[in-house]
Amino acid sequence: MTIGPAPPPAVAKTAAAPRPAPTQAGAASDSAIRVLICDDSAVIRSALARMLESDPRIRLVARAANGQEAVATVRREQVDVIVLDIEMPVMDGMTALPLLLQADPGVRVVMASTLTTRGADIALRALRLGAADYLPKPSVAQINDNSFRTELLAKITGLGRLRRGAAVGHSLPHAARAAPGSSTTPSVPAAPLGKPRPGLSRPARLLAIGSSTGGPQALFTLVQSLGRDITVPVVLTQHMPATFTAILAEHITKLDALPCAEARDQETLKPGRIYLAPGDRHLMVDDVGGALRARLSSDPPENFCRPAVDPMLRTACVATGGRMLIVMLTGMGQDGLLGTKQVVEAGGCALAQDEATSVVWGMPGAIARAGLCHAVLPLPQLGAQVQRMLRGAA
Repeated sequence: MTIGPAPPPAVAKTAAAPRPAPTQAGAASDSAIRVLICDDSAVIRSALARMLESDPRIRLVARAANGQEAVATVRREQVDVIVLDIEMPVMDGMTALPLLLQADPGVRVVMASTLTTRGADIALRALRLGAADYLPKPSVAQINDNSFRTELLAKITGLGRLRRGAAVGHSLPHAARAAPGSSTTPSVPAAPLGKPRPGLSRPARLLAIGSSTGGPQALFTLVQSLGRDITVPVVLTQHMPATFTAILAEHITKLDALPCAEARDQETLKPGRIYLAPGDRHLMVDDVGGALRARLSSDPPENFCRPAVDPMLRTACVATGGRMLIVMLTGMGQDGLLGTKQVVEAGGCALAQDEATSVVWGMPGAIARAGLCHAVLPLPQLGAQVQRMLRGAA
């Protein structure tokens, strides 16, 4: 079905009776993340249900065949996370999205998108309209792929944790201290593990950002908070399929902050611009005659990823002599850990998104636990801290 501004059916306009709130005892005993699947394919619904029901942390509340059924379900049931297909009959995903958020402003919606340019554009547009994340939707033949299951469960459990407001998994065990020079007191631990890292000792030549699971939404927040006054080039690696990266760059540019584009091989990196690693290519950084230059590579995946954060950081460290600042955002795994270690040992600096605001505290948690961070901060505070550090070093 073509996505369009078709008017929603009457059920979407009718005020529903308030959903029964769980009792205190019931809420305490029902700790599982409540999920709604909305997809017009019975095969896809069944496959997703099997994956979700295999995880004891998740409880499948309902299955819906279109957006109208999903909206009705959210109005009568307690739901934490919705997996929402985009193209469906009766009511498509983009029509349903604002109605779902109106019915329950706290619900987390994951858009299930086909691996097409159109699908990528709609999914990323949905993120800017309030969806929490996206999920590249495999074909029926690929639906049982283990990597898809891993990504699905990570996003559902991470978003469910954020919805519930409860931190789980690894956390910083030591008392916090605000980052040196910070005027804002974070609500969660802001100090790295172990000995605090100093700030930049020399003016930075480059800002490098790494992100994965939950990254697009985090990137929108970070880029908007950076503003337009970043005086160094910005390189960015987001784990993402090739179809999506060009569209992601367009949506970042539409934020009216720093312009963003996929990096081109051998182009000179200019201050105040974001260079995004294209899908399926590593983004490297070289110094050529005193100028920083992008280099794209089809070398084998690292940390099971291409593009990967580690090769970007490793080459950038050599090119800048360690004169760079890293921001590690939400993501699964440990991609970026080795590269960050090399940068910090060369005199660079690293900031990490905290666990409380991360969908998955894998990549930022890895560098925090390794004691490589200048500060571990909530997502909304990272942009201001980057500005302070770049100005302070200069």
